[in-house]
Amino acid sequence: MVDSTFMKKLHIIAALLLLSSTAHASSFPDISLADLKAAMAAKKVTLLDVNGPVTYANGHIPGAIDFTAHTADLAKVLPADKNSLIVAYCGNEHCGAYARAAEAAKKLGYADVEHFKPGIAGWESANEPTEK
Repeated sequence: MVDSTFMKKLHIIAALLLLSSTAHASSFPDISLADLKAAMAAKKVTLLDVNGPVTYANGHIPGAIDFTAHTADLAKVLPADKNSLIVAYCGNEHCGAYARAAEAAKKLGYADVEHFKPGIAGWESANEPTEK
C-alpha cells in the first residue's frame, strides 16, 4: 500500500516537471518549414542539430552544426552578430532536446533563437534534402 503523503508529493513533483518542460517549450518560438527554407535561402540562419553525432552523420538539415560536437566551443561556431537567427531542432515534434541548444545560444546572448519543431523527421517527410 502506498502512503497518501508520498502520492501527494509525487503528484506535486510531476506537476512541477510538467510546468518546467512547458516553460522551455514556450520560451522559444517555432519557425515554420517555409520560413526556415526562406532564411536558409537568404543565408540568414544558423542551424543547431541536437540529435547527437550518429544521427547527425546519418543526415542533417544542410548547413546545420552538430551541437553535441560543439557544446564546449559553441561561441566559436555561432555568428558574431548576436541578432542573428539561431534555429535549434532535434528528432521530431515530440522531442525536447532542442532546448539544450536553444538555451545555450540564449545564454551566449543571441536574441533571436527559434525552434524547428518538426525536427529532422519533419524535414525529411517534407522531402527536403539532407546533408551527410
